Amino acid sequence: MAIDFDVVIIGSGFGGAVCAYRLATAGASVLVLERGRRWTPRNFPRQPTDPWLWDDRRVEQCHGWFDFRVFNNMSVVQGAGVGGGSLVYANISVDAKSDTFDQGWPSQITFAMMQDQYAKVKQMLESKPVPKEQWPERTKLLEDAARRAGYLDKFRRLDLAVQFDEQWRYDLPDAHNHAHSKERVNVVGVKQGTCVHLGNCDIGCDVNARNTLDLNYLKGAEDAGAEIRPYHIARKITPIAGGYEIDVDEIVEGTPTTLRPAKVSGKIAVIAAGSLGSTELLLRSRDAGALTNVSARLGFGWSSNGDFLTPAIHAFRRPPVDPTHGPTITAAIDLLGGEFRDQAIFIEDGGLPDVARAWLEDLANEGGSTDPQRDRVIKTLLLIFGSGRLLSQVMPWFAQARDAADGRLFLENGRLNLDWKIAASRPTMNAVVALHQRLALLTGGVPLTPFTWTVGEDLITPHPLGGCNMGVTADTGVVDHAGEVFGHSNLFVADGAIVPEAIGLNPSKTIAALAEWIAGGIATRA
Repeated sequence: MAIDFDVVIIGSGFGGAVCAYRLATAGASVLVLERGRRWTPRNFPRQPTDPWLWDDRRVEQCHGWFDFRVFNNMSVVQGAGVGGGSLVYANISVDAKSDTFDQGWPSQITFAMMQDQYAKVKQMLESKPVPKEQWPERTKLLEDAARRAGYLDKFRRLDLAVQFDEQWRYDLPDAHNHAHSKERVNVVGVKQGTCVHLGNCDIGCDVNARNTLDLNYLKGAEDAGAEIRPYHIARKITPIAGGYEIDVDEIVEGTPTTLRPAKVSGKIAVIAAGSLGSTELLLRSRDAGALTNVSARLGFGWSSNGDFLTPAIHAFRRPPVDPTHGPTITAAIDLLGGEFRDQAIFIEDGGLPDVARAWLEDLANEGGSTDPQRDRVIKTLLLIFGSGRLLSQVMPWFAQARDAADGRLFLENGRLNLDWKIAASRPTMNAVVALHQRLALLTGGVPLTPFTWTVGEDLITPHPLGGCNMGVTADTGVVDHAGEVFGHSNLFVADGAIVPEAIGLNPSKTIAALAEWIAGGIATRA
């Protein structure tokens, strides 16, 4: 059988995009399969009737921006489209702490080794902090909280993968008008705008100021000859002579929209569909008898990365907090050293796109829902957004932390499920809640701890990690230090699924750096 490509990559997020660029520029023939569509400012969702949701149960009708999965005691938010998680993340591009790799990782993965990989990511994403003169009120509030709590030395500005104009200011006339956005040419020659603090980071920047992967790594890969196929959902991977065959469903839009089956092959296959997607694909392929040698550790070691959100009302703060303007996250109080209750915690400011409220209201008003946990999550998010008037006074206190990373992904009745128990992570999450409450109160706010936590100890994460964890052998992990699947030569995983421990801060840069490392090894074979 003729092999179609040197490398087939499944997914176009922080793992797949990096691998596509490095392997295509090294001369390999590369195909990227992406389940979602290509998004641009012309088709970003804005109205309640726009394609906001991706639903794996009815993909033909529901193939939009957010993949929102609700499991028992845990909900996961992911992006769907060319660029993967970079479409919906908060732009933060930050190195993991030096002690992150001290335990739980193969010995080859060290903080020192990662420095060269982090540098490559920084160059491609052109990350930098928000200019001091452009700090949103949320950043100032976070710094004030750090000072009042005795943690001013732990306050830090964070690098953002965003194009900034040093001359922009909040006191400009009509400051958020698109006309204030200036044209810049990025590292691969793409024209972008500069940030005018629209506050829509998580739902697509209207002036293209965010350095999302479709504008750098993926554009560079295409310029080097890589092919990207949107609307292609990988269903199964099967070893064949000389490589791997991938069964695909292509979304064909029409009246009605249908799924069209297809097959494609590569000498090397790289799975980069995210923690949930990569794990599910390997589980389905193993259970179908196609990848019989995959480790029994598949699905284990899943982490929510300790994500938590506590809205607080700061009604008397002037100027108001105004979370609907400015980059979604700008700074942090870094307590990963265990300074609060001996727990590793990373506190951040948070922003919320105002236009998303209409979508949430539409979801809440849908008739016939039979999922009480889903309804509880949506109602909690609506409370966080508040009314139009109240929203300007809300500070969304974000956090990440090092949870126990002891969840398990598995297939049940044909669908991906998650076994998540809070017991081992409860001290960490209780510490996050207490710290959020303290910081809010110290700065004159009234914390509103979500009742998803107080009633059911349910959590929401946009940073799922693990499921195809790195290990030393198949007894301890699913892939080795090079990302290669134990028992299946030339089959790799390169995304958040391979991260074996909670990082405790925004993981995208670490995922991309690991992909840089993995791509370097693959290039010697392709």
